Amino acid sequence: MKSAEIRNMSDNEIRSRIEDTRQELMNLRFQIVTGQLTDTSRLKRVRREIAQLETIFHERVLAGELEGEK
Repeated sequence: MKSAEIRNMSDNEIRSRIEDTRQELMNLRFQIVTGQLTDTSRLKRVRREIAQLETIFHERVLAGELEGEK
């Protein structure tokens, strides 16, 4: 997911996406342990996506631009 796409998302969508990708990361880790995961590069992509989501969300928090705040 590109950062421009993330910036166009609402705060709730970003929070939801963070939860979903963390769940996906946990599932991928289980697949590695059980030997089912063939595309190990997927781990890196998911971790990177989580980092991008959290970074943009944190930027909004610092800027005070969260929806419902004021």
